[in-house]
Amino acid sequence: MKEKWYSIREAAAYLEIGEPTLYRWMRENKITFRKVGDSTRFLQADLDAVVEVHPAAKQPQAAHRRCPYCGSEDLLPGRLRSTGLLYFQLEKTRFWTLHDSAITTQGRVCARCGGIVLTADPAKVEKLRRQVPEPEDGGAACQ
Repeated sequence: MKEKWYSIREAAAYLEIGEPTLYRWMRENKITFRKVGDSTRFLQADLDAVVEVHPAAKQPQAAHRRCPYCGSEDLLPGRLRSTGLLYFQLEKTRFWTLHDSAITTQGRVCARCGGIVLTADPAKVEKLRRQVPEPEDGGAACQ
């Protein structure tokens, strides 16, 4: 299947933005474009890639269903393999604790761009976060 090329006018209409905005994005390198002779062209995949997805805070699980790199919903589940299980551990957890501070990760690969997305159990993260002592140097904790 041959990909469709978009002119500047068509690309602006596709993204539902003005042409000046598109020119600004080109100057700021926020959008990928191609030069064909004196003509500027865009592929639909390039136009789709410029759209950022910002899931609502009330629906954090929805973020796990989209690729953070290209926005595709075509994520394939799998495992990140090592010599053992792969865990994430918060840096400042209490040393002596009866609770396990390792957080199991789940992985998905994007079938569109190949990006790998790792996620963890948010309930376990929040539980461990409550156990983390406040920084003594007055620095801000991870947001």
